[in-house]
Amino acid sequence: MTKRIVIFLLVLLAVPLCAQEKKPATLRELLLTELRSTHNNADWFVPGNTAVKGLTAEQASWTDGKGNHSVGQIAHHLVFWNRWSLERLNGSSEKYNGTNDETFYKFDAKTWSDTVRQFDEVMNDIEKWVQTADEAKLKDSAQTIVTICTHNAYHIGQIIYVRREQGSWDPNTGVK
Repeated sequence: MTKRIVIFLLVLLAVPLCAQEKKPATLRELLLTELRSTHNNADWFVPGNTAVKGLTAEQASWTDGKGNHSVGQIAHHLVFWNRWSLERLNGSSEKYNGTNDETFYKFDAKTWSDTVRQFDEVMNDIEKWVQTADEAKLKDSAQTIVTICTHNAYHIGQIIYVRREQGSWDPNTGVK
């Protein structure tokens, strides 16, 4: 009984040590965490690089025949808008005169491996931008970065859904 009381008191004394607050994350750290969660760091959901990993060009081109996009089309769309957003972050003011649909339908199965590489490349470039931007520019652009992350997460969910419908998703990869 005495042993249990001692253990209880030790645990009780340790609780305040564990409950000490961590240093608040900076805006830069928060944005990088969010970007990486949709790029290459599995956290609460599957990141983009995992979502497209291991697909052949044929699998990336598959559609359900009901008007929904293929994985390749969705990935191409993400590359397009992530690159466009990065150009805005870098100061471009050029407007996009096309339609959103065009960003999906310009996918070509022959360039699937290049699309995967470009997704990784543009995400790395956005992360580098966040790492090196001065504080004022980062603060002014934070909403753009958050929108990139939200947009990526939405479409990564679609990619996994399409892969599950197709039968090409390995549930051990993250979503069962």
